[in-house]
Amino acid sequence: MVRILEQLQEVVRKGGQASSIAKLLGFHVTHVEPGSATVEIEITDQYWNPMGTLHGGVLCDIADAAMGLAYAAGLNDDESFTTIELKINYLRPFKEGHLKAVAKTVHRGRTVGMLDCDVVDERGKVIARSSSTCLTLREEQTKGRNF
Repeated sequence: MVRILEQLQEVVRKGGQASSIAKLLGFHVTHVEPGSATVEIEITDQYWNPMGTLHGGVLCDIADAAMGLAYAAGLNDDESFTTIELKINYLRPFKEGHLKAVAKTVHRGRTVGMLDCDVVDERGKVIARSSSTCLTLREEQTKGRNF
């Protein structure tokens, strides 16, 4: 577990943008430890849907990233994972400003874990709530892991 966690915490120390998707969307990992992680993003009109509000896919991406990081931070060095289920509820529209996706582990078993994530604005208002189920991969299933 130590090596993966150390690598993820090094990403935070270096500005939080190691993955291609983080660079593409412009989000930053600001906190990671086993069982919790935070991803932050500044929303402008470039993220809007045709209705003039934040596209739901961006909310889903940052929530998925935060939950995945929270889960990955608790893996052993010989493990990987995949998300097997993801759900999101959009609770209010959002246009511009700073968002935080704050993820935490609800349950972690030997093979399956469940995480929750609230995406909140600068005032602490919940914009979206998400949950995911992750499956720990071992042995041959870990080939191709990037951390």
